[in-house]
Amino acid sequence: MIRLENNLRYLQIAFNYDLQMVNQLLPRIAFHPRVFIEAGTPFIKLQGMNGVKQIRRLWNGTLIADMKTTDGAAGEIAMAAAAGANAATVLGNCPTETHDLFIAACSAYGMLSMIDMLGVEDPLAVMRPLRKPPDVVVIHRGRDEESTRGKVIRYKHINKIRSKYDVIISAAGGVDLREARSAIFNGANIVVVNPIRPVDSWQGIRTDSDVGAEVQKFLTEID
Repeated sequence: MIRLENNLRYLQIAFNYDLQMVNQLLPRIAFHPRVFIEAGTPFIKLQGMNGVKQIRRLWNGTLIADMKTTDGAAGEIAMAAAAGANAATVLGNCPTETHDLFIAACSAYGMLSMIDMLGVEDPLAVMRPLRKPPDVVVIHRGRDEESTRGKVIRYKHINKIRSKYDVIISAAGGVDLREARSAIFNGANIVVVNPIRPVDSWQGIRTDSDVGAEVQKFLTEID
């Protein structure tokens, strides 16, 4: 079981495209114990568990399967574990029963459990009924929300969650170096950054940049 420390800051690189991008970019990222690699939801939908297995072949560190489970938690976590994932995500707005089964399954497989609060107005309302809190709560501004003026990562939830639960907080959604600084300033432990193509309108690490050097910049920024 991977243990995350509240006094450390972690960088999560989320691959949301295809295996071609993973095969091209991932070997450029030097192993670091505070760098996590994520098989993003679009990547998993396109490449399936074989895609997660390929990331595992290329990366010896922490690997997160962004399943965004909504039902059938035990089965989905079994699939992710078999593919080599160390952590997985469940959506915050699915049933409490699913959350409880998801957290229990992650614990049984020695994986980190992450609840993604995408689209959730009150994360505490999701967490109160749980038998056991997750390892990580993800405060997430969705990709589709990035283009909406005034939509921000809602850091105000971080202190509210921390006042009740001893959990790790992750911040995701259009993160560049400036947003990474803001996330850490506001108390996040994990910053999620996406590799993006030059034609994309989102924020992240451009695929035509020196990706390895950019990752080091983010690590330095959040340290």
